[in-house]
Amino acid sequence: MLQLNLYLNIMSAAVEKNKLINGYKHSLYEAVSIPEEELLKTSNQFLEHLDKRRSVREFSDKEVSKEAIENIIKSASTAPSGAHKQPWTFCAISNSELKSKIREAAEVEELENYSGRMSESWLRDLAPLGTTMEKPFLEEAPWLIVIFKKVYEFDETGAKHNNYYVNESVGIACGMLITAIHNAGLVTLTHTPSPMNFLTKVLGRPANERPYLLMPVGYAKNPAYVPDIQRKELDKISQFYE
Repeated sequence: MLQLNLYLNIMSAAVEKNKLINGYKHSLYEAVSIPEEELLKTSNQFLEHLDKRRSVREFSDKEVSKEAIENIIKSASTAPSGAHKQPWTFCAISNSELKSKIREAAEVEELENYSGRMSESWLRDLAPLGTTMEKPFLEEAPWLIVIFKKVYEFDETGAKHNNYYVNESVGIACGMLITAIHNAGLVTLTHTPSPMNFLTKVLGRPANERPYLLMPVGYAKNPAYVPDIQRKELDKISQFYE
C-alpha cells in the first residue's frame, strides 16, 4: 500500500498544473467525480428538485437580500458562451419607482398584445395559464432581473467587436439563472412583454445591449396558486439512438 501511494503521488506531481496551448495558458481541469453507484441517485434527486419548479405570478413582499441576488447572478454567469464573450448584462432592480415605471410601460405593450397583436389561437393557448395584460408582480416582487444581450462590444480603445452565438449564450445563462433562483428557495417567471425596447430607455442601457428577458424574483405569496398543468413525458420530448 505504501508503494502504491508513493506511485500515485509521483504520478500526480508529474501532471502539469498549467500548459500553453496555441500560445495561451490552460489550467488543469479538476473534475468533480461522482461514484458510478451514486450517479443515478444524485441525478434522480436533482430531477425531483427541479420538477418542483413552477412559474409563479403571486409574490410575497418578503425581502430578499442583495447578496443572495448577487450569488444567483454569479451562478448564471458560469454559463458557457460563444468564444467566452459572456454577452450578457443582468440588471437587478429593487427600486420601487423604477419597478413602477417598468410595470406601467409593460402593461401598455401588453394591452396592445391582448387586444389585437395576439392571434385567437395564441389567446386560447394562454387561457389555461390565467394571464392578463395586468402585471402586478412587476411591483410586488422584491427584485426584478432584466437580462440584456450584448450584440457587440467595445474594447478599451473604442474599437467595436462582434459577439458570437449571442441568443444561444444568453438563453443558456437564463436557464441557469432560473435554476439558481429555484435552488435558493425563491420563485420567478419568464416575462417577455413585446416589444421590450422600453426597458432600454427606462434603465438607460447602452446601444450595444438589447432586452432579452424580464424576471421578477422573490418568495411565493402564501397562499399562491399555479395552473394545474403537466409536463410532457420523456418519450414526447426525446429520442434515444442506442
